Amino acid sequence: MTAPTPETPGVSPYLTVSDADAAIDFYRRAFGAVELSRMPGPDGKKLMHAAVTINGGLVMMSDDFPEFADGRSSTPEALGGSPVTIHLNLADVDAAWQRAVDAGATVTMPLEDQFWGDRYGQLTDPFGHRWSLATHQRDVTPEEIEAAMNASSPE
Repeated sequence: MTAPTPETPGVSPYLTVSDADAAIDFYRRAFGAVELSRMPGPDGKKLMHAAVTINGGLVMMSDDFPEFADGRSSTPEALGGSPVTIHLNLADVDAAWQRAVDAGATVTMPLEDQFWGDRYGQLTDPFGHRWSLATHQRDVTPEEIEAAMNASSPE
């Protein structure tokens, strides 16, 4: 077993995935994740707990254990998706985007310059979790944002 995780920040996502070992590998390739720890389950195959850092933040995860949840699976695949999006602010969103796509992420909102001043897009990882990636490009006033929204809204 690797070293225990450092003190947990105030808020950290805890993901349930269908294959935590594969998820760690994907997050390493896609987002440059650094593995901090993993705790195998009793069967030695599934992970009861794992922790990685991504872009300076802590992300924890485990394999799905329906046997501990009244037989219900809690992965995004089993639930038909996830209402949660994990956001990454990045220095070079284009390079990070390409790494994630090359690693197997699915584009759900194309990476584009947005009216609120960010270059922004959304991806879904192979385990059903949604990620938004952005680089701030320019400061925009609330009035400019409102005008851009009004100009693009259907009437």
